[in-house]
This record gives sequence, structure tokens and C-alpha cells, in this order.
Amino acid sequence: MKIKTISLLLSFCACAAYAAPAKKAGPARVYEVKSVLVAPYSGVITPAAAEFVSDAVDKVNKAGGADLLVIALDTPGGLDSSMREIIKKMLASKKPVAVYVSPQGARAASAGVFISMASPLVAMAPGTNIGAAHPVVIGGLPGGIGKEKDKAEKKKDPMDEKMVNDAAAYMKSITEKTGRNVDWATRAVTKSESISAEEAVKEGVADFIAADINEFLVKADGRKIGEFGTLRAVKPAVDYLRQTRRQKFLATITDPNIAMILMSLGAAGLFIELYNPGLILPGVVGAVSLVMAFYSFQTLSANFAGVALIMLGFVFFIVEIKVVSYGLLTLAGAASVLMGGLMLFNQPSMGGLSISMSMLLSTVVGLIAVVAGVAFIALRAQLRRVVTGIESLEGRKGLAKTALAPKGTVLVEGELWEAESVSGDIPAGAEVIVTAVQGFKIRVRISK
Repeated sequence: MKIKTISLLLSFCACAAYAAPAKKAGPARVYEVKSVLVAPYSGVITPAAAEFVSDAVDKVNKAGGADLLVIALDTPGGLDSSMREIIKKMLASKKPVAVYVSPQGARAASAGVFISMASPLVAMAPGTNIGAAHPVVIGGLPGGIGKEKDKAEKKKDPMDEKMVNDAAAYMKSITEKTGRNVDWATRAVTKSESISAEEAVKEGVADFIAADINEFLVKADGRKIGEFGTLRAVKPAVDYLRQTRRQKFLATITDPNIAMILMSLGAAGLFIELYNPGLILPGVVGAVSLVMAFYSFQTLSANFAGVALIMLGFVFFIVEIKVVSYGLLTLAGAASVLMGGLMLFNQPSMGGLSISMSMLLSTVVGLIAVVAGVAFIALRAQLRRVVTGIESLEGRKGLAKTALAPKGTVLVEGELWEAESVSGDIPAGAEVIVTAVQGFKIRVRISK
């Protein structure tokens, strides 16, 4: 009986323990923000942009750095490789990196969507938009040249599908880590969906809308930002990080259109220098422009075949100046440069980078104009009458110092010349005209 009683008591205690309320969790983690570093970036995502953002992240993470980094972003997109470098740097940061799509009227398109989704805190200024993250290939033929235009019969390019699937998978992994709207982010890649700031907040793509950085910090206070905990930002100190002059310069020239302009300027400068050696300035400007163009091409992973075709076109232009081909070499050079420009780039891009067809045509037309001008000057110089040297004596008047029967001596331009008459015997003292120069002898006729 005692044993049964003890068993019942033990069972009752076990049930009571099981039914007892769970122990309350400890207080939520609070992340104190006493200083904020704002890194404004406006432009295409290129290696220069990746360097700028990396510098900002490093500055925040070093000892004594700010507690929060805010990337004020305004971009149409950019290179896939530079975008991924930025995202890797953000995700590896030991301090939170927020993205603020600003100022008003700005956008976070293509690569900007990926960068935004990689942040645990996203805000947008009024009048901004985010979306359209479909990957493309910069430098592709414009207007669908060479592609089937009937959409009903058009087959999907396997390479395009691979690019889209890879980008969608990358977007999904990012949004799952940061807790963003995975469905919308995937649609932004596969269907190029784009939404306004208000819609972004409703869809869970952005956390809130803020008109400026002060409102951003006020609304960010008390929000949970991933593994860092709840943000506590009560009037923190705000500092700004600006791009260096070097970064601004590299960001400017790292653009397909700027690269084409630099290439054309370099070619034009070398054409002028080769035609008239010793001018120096055109040659120096041309050489520097070509070096910068090649740097831009290398940064953008330019297609070697495209560069080779452009260089071949320049060779045709140079030969046109030396050889009279009645414009055939100029046409061949123009066609070579045009085709080289169309196939110059083949690197995947998240929008924002492309070769403008109008810019490409303008470059070709400009090169043709320069070559035509130089060729015209060269041809006119060849046809111009010689005014110096022994060849310039033809057509000049002289005086027969001795009788020419038919040979003798003639004074022309203050010098005595051995001469031969082509109009019979000429008496001494008669006025003569030089008809031809043969070596160091001249042929003359009597002046009428």
C-alpha cells in the first residue's frame, strides 16, 4: 500500500512539473548605436563602387569605428562581379550595414536590388523605387538584331536561362538570410518587377520610408536588425564618407560609352601624330586616351575579338592615309570598328551598363571624318606645287649667260646652271624659262 501511495505521489509531481509554465526568456538583446557612418553612392555599380563600399565597411569594422553603416544608394545597376563583391563584404561585416535608397527620386534597380536585399535594414526616401533585377549581357546587339522577333516562336536562350536561374537562386539565398520578401525578390529577377517606396514597405521589401537621414535614424530606433538585436539609436553622431578623387575618376572612365570615346580620341590623336610627326600633343593625348580605354575594357572584361576588330579598323584607317584606295579602306575600317563595338562586351551585368548605339555610330562617324580630313590634307600636299629645292625651278625665268647651241650656262635665281635648250639655239643674254629639271641640269626654252 505504501509503495502504491509513493508511486501516485511521484506521478502527481511529474505531471505538475510538466504542466508548470515555462521559464520566461531573458530580455531582448539591444544594439547601442552611438555613431553612424553614411556612405552616399550614386552611379553604376563598377569596381570603383565596390572599392568605395569595401572601404566604408572596413572603416566601420576597425577599432573605434562607427556602430552602424548606412549606404545611401542610388543606382541603375551594374556589373554582377562588383555587386557580389559588395554583398560579400556586407554579409561579412561584424557591424550592421543598412541601405537607404535616397535622395528623393533615386532608385535601386538591378544590382541595387541585390545590395538592398543583403541588408538587415532597408529604408527608402519618398518618390524612390526598387526592382527590375533581370540579368543582361552588356554590349549585346541592340534592338534584337539577329534574333527571332516572333515571340510565339522564339526559343529561350539556354545561356540566358542559366544567368536568370543563377541570379534568382542568389537572390533567394540573400533574402532568406536577411528575412526579406523572398517571393517578390525572386519576381524582381525573373519578371523584372519594380515597385514604389510605398509598395515596398507593404510588401516587406523595405522597412520604412524616411525623407532624410535624421528621420531614418528616428524610425530605425527600436527595430530589430537580424542577429544584432534591437537597434537603439538615440541622437547618434553622424559622419559621412565621400568617394576619393581617384574613385570618382575610375568610376567615370569605367563605362562602355566612355571607353569608346577614349578609344576614338586615342585613335584620332595617333592619326594626326603619324601624319605630322613632331606635334607631340596629339600623340601624347592619343596614347594616354588609349591606355585609359584599355583599362576600362579590361575592367569590364571586354571581348578580345571585339578589341582586335577595333584595332584592325584603326590599321585600315592609318593605311588609308598612306595609300589611295578611293575610300575602300575607310569603309573597311568603319565596318570593323562597328562590328568590334557590337561584340566588345560579353560579361553578365545587372543592368545600368550598355553601349549606346548612337554613341557607337557617332564614334565611327567621327573617326571617318578625322581620317577623311587627314587624307584630304595629305592628298592636297602631294598635289601642291613644290616651292623649295631644285624641283621648284620649273617654270622660273632665267638669263642665258652663254649662247645655248643647244647647251650652255643659264643664271636662274642667282645661281648658274648647266642648261640645254629645247627651242633651238638661244643667244647669250636672252631671257629663258626653265621647262624641266633633270638631276643638276635644267632644260630651258626662250621666253616669248
